[in-house]
Amino acid sequence: MADVLGYGLVSLGLWPCYSCCREFWIPSLANFGPHCLGVVGHIPVWISLLVFVLHYASLWLDRWRPIWLRNFTAKHDEDRLLNYDQETGSNYDESFEDTPLLSRQRPIVLSRKKIWTRWTLCLLMLNVTGTIISMLGAVLVHRSPTEVQLHLIPLIPNMLSALLILVDRPRTVRRSLFIIAATLLSVQLAVTTLAPSAIGTTWKCLTTWAGGICVTLASVIVMLNMPLRDPLLSTSKIGKPFAKPDSSVRSPEDMVTLWQWMSVSWMAPLISVAGKRQLHDKDVWLLASDFQHQQLHLLFRDLTGTVLVRLLRANGLDIILTICLGTLETLAELSEPILLKQLLYSLMSETSSKRTALIYTSLILIARLLKAQSGVFKIWYERRNYERSRGEMITMIHDKTLRRKAFTIAVEPPTPTSQTTLLGEEDHNVDDLDTEDSKLNRLQGLKAWAQGIYRGAKQSSGLPSRKENEAPASTGKILNLLRGDVYEVAQRFWEVSTIVTRPLSVSLSIYLLYEILGSASLFGVLVIILGMFVNSFMMRFLERVEHERRSITDEKLERTSQFVDSLRHLRWYDWQDRWLGHIMEIRQKELFQRIKSNVVGRGINIINNTTSYMFPVVGFAAYTLLLRKPLTVDIAFPALGLFTTLQNNLRELPPLWTNLINARVAMRRIEAFMLEPDKDDNEEKEPPAAAYLLGSPEISVRNASFSWPGSDTTVLNDVSFACEPGLTLVCGKVGIGKTALLQAILGELDQHSGEKNVPAEMIGYCAQMPWLESMSIRDNILFSTPFDETRYWQVLRACCLAEDLKKFKAGDRSLIGENGVGLSGGQRARVALARAVYSRSRVLLLDDPIAALDHQTAESIARNLFADKNSPLIAGRLIVLVTHRVDIVKHYAYQVLDIVAGGLVKTFDRRGIAEHEKELEEQAAIAPEMSPRSGSSSGQSTEASSSEDEAEMATIAAKFMQEEHRVHGGVMATVYWHWFLKEWGEQYRKPAELDHGLQTFTLLSHPNFKTDGIIDPGRQLPSPDENVRPWLFWLTIIALVQILFEACSDIALIAIIYNAGKTLFAKAMHCVTNATFRFYDVTPVGRLMNRLTSDIGTIDGQIAVQLVQLALYSLGWMTSMFVIATATPIFIVLSVGMTVLFVYMYQRYLPASQDLRRLEMVSLSPLLSNFGTLLEGLTTVRAFRAEPHFQNRIIATTDDFQKMDHIYWSLQAWLQYRFDMVSGFSVYALTLTAIFHGLSSGMVGFVLAAAASFVESTHQVCRKYGDMQMQFVSVERIIELLALEQEQANTDNPPPAGWPFYTDDIVFDKVTLRYAPELDPVLTDVSLVIPGGSTVAVTGRTGSGKSTLAYALLSTIQPDADTGGQIRIGSIDIAKVDKHILRRHITFVAQDPVLFAGTLRDNLDPLYEHDEDERAKVLKTVLDNGFTLDTRVDGGGKNLSQGQRQLVGLGRAILRRSAIVIMDEATASIDVETAAYIHQLLRRELSHSTVITIAHKVEAVKDADFEIVLDKGKVVKAGKRTPKS
Repeated sequence: MADVLGYGLVSLGLWPCYSCCREFWIPSLANFGPHCLGVVGHIPVWISLLVFVLHYASLWLDRWRPIWLRNFTAKHDEDRLLNYDQETGSNYDESFEDTPLLSRQRPIVLSRKKIWTRWTLCLLMLNVTGTIISMLGAVLVHRSPTEVQLHLIPLIPNMLSALLILVDRPRTVRRSLFIIAATLLSVQLAVTTLAPSAIGTTWKCLTTWAGGICVTLASVIVMLNMPLRDPLLSTSKIGKPFAKPDSSVRSPEDMVTLWQWMSVSWMAPLISVAGKRQLHDKDVWLLASDFQHQQLHLLFRDLTGTVLVRLLRANGLDIILTICLGTLETLAELSEPILLKQLLYSLMSETSSKRTALIYTSLILIARLLKAQSGVFKIWYERRNYERSRGEMITMIHDKTLRRKAFTIAVEPPTPTSQTTLLGEEDHNVDDLDTEDSKLNRLQGLKAWAQGIYRGAKQSSGLPSRKENEAPASTGKILNLLRGDVYEVAQRFWEVSTIVTRPLSVSLSIYLLYEILGSASLFGVLVIILGMFVNSFMMRFLERVEHERRSITDEKLERTSQFVDSLRHLRWYDWQDRWLGHIMEIRQKELFQRIKSNVVGRGINIINNTTSYMFPVVGFAAYTLLLRKPLTVDIAFPALGLFTTLQNNLRELPPLWTNLINARVAMRRIEAFMLEPDKDDNEEKEPPAAAYLLGSPEISVRNASFSWPGSDTTVLNDVSFACEPGLTLVCGKVGIGKTALLQAILGELDQHSGEKNVPAEMIGYCAQMPWLESMSIRDNILFSTPFDETRYWQVLRACCLAEDLKKFKAGDRSLIGENGVGLSGGQRARVALARAVYSRSRVLLLDDPIAALDHQTAESIARNLFADKNSPLIAGRLIVLVTHRVDIVKHYAYQVLDIVAGGLVKTFDRRGIAEHEKELEEQAAIAPEMSPRSGSSSGQSTEASSSEDEAEMATIAAKFMQEEHRVHGGVMATVYWHWFLKEWGEQYRKPAELDHGLQTFTLLSHPNFKTDGIIDPGRQLPSPDENVRPWLFWLTIIALVQILFEACSDIALIAIIYNAGKTLFAKAMHCVTNATFRFYDVTPVGRLMNRLTSDIGTIDGQIAVQLVQLALYSLGWMTSMFVIATATPIFIVLSVGMTVLFVYMYQRYLPASQDLRRLEMVSLSPLLSNFGTLLEGLTTVRAFRAEPHFQNRIIATTDDFQKMDHIYWSLQAWLQYRFDMVSGFSVYALTLTAIFHGLSSGMVGFVLAAAASFVESTHQVCRKYGDMQMQFVSVERIIELLALEQEQANTDNPPPAGWPFYTDDIVFDKVTLRYAPELDPVLTDVSLVIPGGSTVAVTGRTGSGKSTLAYALLSTIQPDADTGGQIRIGSIDIAKVDKHILRRHITFVAQDPVLFAGTLRDNLDPLYEHDEDERAKVLKTVLDNGFTLDTRVDGGGKNLSQGQRQLVGLGRAILRRSAIVIMDEATASIDVETAAYIHQLLRRELSHSTVITIAHKVEAVKDADFEIVLDKGKVVKAGKRTPKS
């Protein structure tokens, strides 16, 4: 039936004869074959039918579409959306938006009635009009069936489009309608251009045909201006295109038209603002809905499988789209050599036709424009793929951190860790699958390599498993996962299309070369295979080197982080130089590994360059010598274009493989982290709401034993107790396990036996070392809970904070800086206590919050909180208080838990408290048989305060220059290739023909520009017909010179990277180490870490690469200009014009790009800073059940920094689109000029090649210059460190030998101290004399300036110069003496001593100034029973209790035996009995020292013979102390 119908239509002239079309395209004529125009006209018909069917079939099949074929953020439940719509009566859900050109096929029901818009009506009218015009044109045509068929082309497409519009009434652009209209317009224009005579010659035919084209063009224009988002949805939270950018609204991407999205013109307002002034955060839109991380995190969290599988499922559609678009770009790129071959052949033929050449030139332009447009789409989907995957991994790692066990040091059996001791001793965690291979001999290497591949393939097939003895991730490693590994993996998602397009391009290039050169190309393929075989071994070695380098980088990051955290303390002891030396040793190892990696990488690059450059040499040699064929222009230039494409792709294959190796290593590290055990997996995560309302809170533990996470050694054994509402007091000796008991209640310890019942609700926890955030005092107390003014002020008064707030200019709104650096130690403790009390939690766990308070303040707080049991602050609350100050709080407690030796717990009720009152107050020394691992650990560590009453906020840091892909150019040498092959190809032609082809050019060219000498090899070499070998020889020389040139540049690059990395890092570290102490007060640790890691990492390699590439491309640009000018001088005018246009566009682009890059760095810093802060306060966050708040905050932070990256790459797309468009039209104009000026085919080929090289080099010079400026932002930030104000060390003014003497008096003479010139004085007009050899008690209320007095003796704060004050030790002014000698002979013991990763030996004597017997004696004196010099200490001493850390600090003082010893609350966390013993020990051991003790406890200063009393920054009393009876 179909055959009969088709035959009938054919007989009527309405259906083309397919069998008659035997040659669809005639290359020599650049036209369609005979009887094929009708078939061409049916292309829109078949495409429209196919699109129509697929459109409705996809709607029906959508329910079975897997998640990886869906837009990830559109995966929501249909019923939920419908219920929401019905319940609220709203037609808008702000969370779900359409993706441009990608309908999500989700059931958001806006209205039961389909609404017509002006766009829909306009499209319907145009399609109906097109249908009428098509039928009218067919009726008016009478000449031939072909004309009828051509006029009927729009009929079926317009009818189907009209039907789609009538049924769907689309309010946004539909892909189906756009594809139909675009196809129809393309065919109509093709027929008009290639076969105008077939349309008809009468005015009626021409009018109807032109009308049909106009209607189709109008339909395309209408759709280009239609919105991509439903216009009925609310636009209140979306920025309007071309309106002033604003950070309060989302990116205009959510409501742009198709044309605005295709051309990225919606970026124009931002570019305009940047051209007038510097961009600020308020000028940058929020992320578009598709990129926001709230819904991404929730959806990604619900996926199952490994991290890689989840990423693939979440981003599968984007991966497929980018691969398709990349394939389209590849095909467009590879079509150019084919079209160039036809172009040159048409010019060489005897019947040369400018029309044919013009058509092929136009087709080349169309291919370039198609590639440019595809590039815009590809960048958008690549960017979405990259940003989503990176955001998903960041939020995933943060979420995992909130859930994982809080490990301290490595568990037993001893597992090597990535930590480095203070002495630089390394313990590496050997988790590399290939580490064992390095021990094999060379004969076993190949076998091991094959086995490794097999093991890797076998392991990758299933879920990864965590090694049982693998050490948990340290803080440095977790930060490195965020800083490096996440980027490494996400970047591969950006480049995922290259995994397909690069091999595809290589394969197609080889195939096309075979079509052009025949079997000669196979010889070149052998060269490629040989190069790839050699590179495969080097790749294997590179993987091992990269793994080692990453491990060392983890180690360096950990050490640098500890150094920056501890720098203030290190300088107090003058230990910083030794630490810095160890860091530089690790840095040297890192640089060595980087050099190894670079050398291997450059070796791979040299082999690859040799392969790619020798490929054409071997191919041309085989073509001319073996096949004995002439290398004519139409063969040479297309082959050279394919060789260039192949060369570029081969050049990118090794980096691609290297990047995949790095991503594989990074993914393994992320997978290993995600497999670490979670805290209390069986614990109920979300308690029922009634849990807060029913009954009283109770905590009960029966026969339970606990250990620190991952340890088999129990810290609490057979514990049984029960707590009810009221105050429960926990006491015990130093390191006995008091903090461990609270940690066990919180679920932070591993439970080995017994039962534990704790209410599954929020617990108000106050850690022993206060953990505060870098925000205001009020925000720290509220801790994301609602503000209740009455309760808030009750808490402030109860915690004695009301008076302190009056000292701050901004009151409770004062910003306290990182770790509360703007507060004194007592103030920090009270703010942390206020946070717990203010919370609505029914259970409070308070870990010695009154240890750092003076006696009067501590008594006031205890009375305010615990005296009235009906107080609204504590009524009905279960309170567990750990303290050594039993005498202050025992009267308010209803029971006491006394932890004794062996991890046992004794319980006393009220009667028992009275009976054992003396026993409770007597605290012995260190618990017997105490192992280091069983000591308590608060799990928190903060940096000690350096300034009291300071309300300055540490400024926000700036961070992360993303590493960019390294691409080496070969533009300069490529120009010479083109010129040489042009001369070679033209030497086969007759001289007369050459003269005729160049006649017009000679008339237009000045005689001085005529080429001769070395630039005209045709006059120096014999004709290739006679002897082709000289031509091959010089072609080989050019290739070898280029290989040598790039090899030399690679070697120079390695040297530059090494020297720059080594020198700048050393200088930056030196400047940070010797900066004024004020710098540490106002600079967050996060900022320093960002600059000392990421910015240095950028300088390590990328800037040098950018400089080299800029130099190469600049040289290529100048070479292109020179060659074009000497060959075709008339083109110099066009070249200059194009350059001016390029520079103009780049000048518009550059200000915005620089500002956005800087904003990205600034916005990225809080992410890492907040993450580091979270790791320190993880126990507090989990106790308060604040994980959702912190997760939401990290999501908001991720949104903030990713929006800068998103807009930056949108700006890159804006520039690339315009550059590609201008490049395409520029080359088109140059080619047309060459053709119409009658140049020879060789000269036309050369002009095309040289113009393409010129345009590419101009493009790359602009881009690399901009990239270099982006990278130099890191240099700016490092230069800021190099320009830091340095402390005057006064090394040229050493004091007398042996100074200071213990008999030297300490004199304060009219001293006024302030932390910065703009701040109020902390101590005013202090004048006193401390007798040498005395024991001094410094007392006063919290915030009175006691610690400031101690810092002044260390010369970290200088007296005001205006007052002329001096601090003298003996007769020497300490402001003028060598600071290193001063601090080396003064020992300062802080309340929060900093311990380092290593052993107790390293911590007691970091500089190894004493012998082993002295160290052992001191250790036995302060930490006997269970501790040895070899006992491991975790970074920050987290595996020791606060009291044990203080004892180690006191041990340092005893070992040093300095003439002056300052102790700032050095025994605040030690029980009374142990403190008494320690003070007695200090009096004996430091009898020849001046001991200055800052303390609140009476027992700490009861034996002092000199007293200083401070109040409100003034000396109230200074003189001999009168003993109290």
